[in-house]
Amino acid sequence: MKITEQSAKKLGVSTPLELALIKPKEWEDNNLYPFITGKPQAFEAEILSVSKTPKTTRIKMFLKNVNTIVWGVFFVFKKWHHATFKKGNTLFIRGAVTNNQIIQPKPITQIGAIIPIYSTKINQKSLKTLIKKYVTLENLSILPKNIAEILYYMHFPRNYEDIEERKITYALKWAEIFNYLYKLEHKKTSYPSYEIKKSPDEFIKSLPFKLTNNQIKVIKEIQNDISKPIQSRRVIIGDVGSGKTIVMLTTAFMAEKSIIMCPTSILAEQIFEEANKYLKNEKFKIVLVTQKSKFTQNELHEANLLIGTHALLYQDLPEVNVVMVDEQHRFGTNQRAMLEKLVTKNKKRPHYFQFSATPIPRTQALILSSFVNVSLIKELPFKKDIDTKIISKEDFKNLINHINSEINQGNQVIIVYPLVEESQNFEYQSIEEGKHFWLKHFDGVYITHGKDKNKEEVLKEFREKGKILITTTVIEVGISLPKLTTIVIVGAERLGLATLHQLRGRVGRYGQKGYCFLYTNDKNNKRLIEFAKTLDGFKIAELDLQFRKAGDLLDGKNQSGESFNYFDETKDLKILEDVKQYLNNLH
Repeated sequence: MKITEQSAKKLGVSTPLELALIKPKEWEDNNLYPFITGKPQAFEAEILSVSKTPKTTRIKMFLKNVNTIVWGVFFVFKKWHHATFKKGNTLFIRGAVTNNQIIQPKPITQIGAIIPIYSTKINQKSLKTLIKKYVTLENLSILPKNIAEILYYMHFPRNYEDIEERKITYALKWAEIFNYLYKLEHKKTSYPSYEIKKSPDEFIKSLPFKLTNNQIKVIKEIQNDISKPIQSRRVIIGDVGSGKTIVMLTTAFMAEKSIIMCPTSILAEQIFEEANKYLKNEKFKIVLVTQKSKFTQNELHEANLLIGTHALLYQDLPEVNVVMVDEQHRFGTNQRAMLEKLVTKNKKRPHYFQFSATPIPRTQALILSSFVNVSLIKELPFKKDIDTKIISKEDFKNLINHINSEINQGNQVIIVYPLVEESQNFEYQSIEEGKHFWLKHFDGVYITHGKDKNKEEVLKEFREKGKILITTTVIEVGISLPKLTTIVIVGAERLGLATLHQLRGRVGRYGQKGYCFLYTNDKNNKRLIEFAKTLDGFKIAELDLQFRKAGDLLDGKNQSGESFNYFDETKDLKILEDVKQYLNNLH
């Protein structure tokens, strides 16, 4: 049921459930008690006399229900007060008795009831009219009976039990996340797609290594998705180094005609190298599409797999069965939609898979799964062995000894600075200030950053010949560096935990011992101490959520800040799981 009144629009509500989620700021108890509570309460008052002073109007009243005479004191005595508080009148009033006085007593009409008081953008009368009309048990019947009743009686309380804070808070959290997920599910749209029945087994058997259980599970989920004539949309979230590329290549093998879009040419080239190693044969053609790669229109249309950057968006692309986007959060919504449009030549749409190396908390994964299917790859092909240490100025000498030792063993080191150029308001060195030390004391030092037009060439050259790379967080996503064993992050407390995890994930990618040094002026930083204790990206995502709270998934804004009034993503996982279960049973 839709609520169409203008007053509801002002409140930002359009359904009875959304209206029911407006919690009263307080409740007035208008029961007549035979004793004085000291708090605001209801009385039956007989007016005995009215007297005026220059500043006040004083009214002598006999309070029948407590059998006491008190003075009502008015600092503001309006015209209508004269008729209401007239000698001889008996009326119901509300106020608190202190020192035998009630300051500014308020006349009331509803007696023997608990009255909700609201604080909203529209007046009480309009809001109460709306609530009376739309908040009914019948209109809330989509909710479980107990939750619907708690919300209903919050607005129409019968007794004190109905306004018990703990009970109401639980019901509001439950109903709010239910409403959110219900709306998400109804945003889903279905389109016809290609039924693909090819098995991945032949490709998996041909690989020179064994896939993890998680990889196999996700491949089976994708196989199931693409075997149906309805377009599937799935987000595959895997921790750094969990082997998402092989999942992409297995999907490409099954699809026989697919496309992979990557945020950088380095990533595209790496996936292209892997595809050539494991997929390419005389029957399976692969083409790389970047600003610099060479290919003909014919090759483009005959390819079984196109791998490229956003350069793909400027080509005459062939129709494909499957679209894959790597590190999808680095592309705008328009770019992703444009790619899908370019490869859709008739009414059928390609199956769509997004891959991300940024693990998300379980609550967010559950919420997201109401909009698209979600797969998590938590298992790593081999156990990572990385020591994370929090260091400061006094540890610099030991750090240099460590760096020398790693370089002597043929390993590589990255130093991540927070800024490229010097800034007066900044307590840490920039690349420009810090580079002289490294260039003076070491050879094989390479420097790049986000504004560097040649960064991809610098990274490639460093991979082959370098010893130390001086950079900014540009290295967070991307290049595979087999010899990288140490990363030093300057001003680590200034970065989000997800970014720190991505940076640390660059080292020890091939099973060798790795080291991550968090350089900070604040060694007691809670976030860094917790971060250093675990290598699990999903645990770090939970921590990150606790420290900064989550953004809004529904409108695609993923900025920090609250997105719910009552539901707390850091604490209410159990409620969320209950709601998901309830929603599944509704279908």
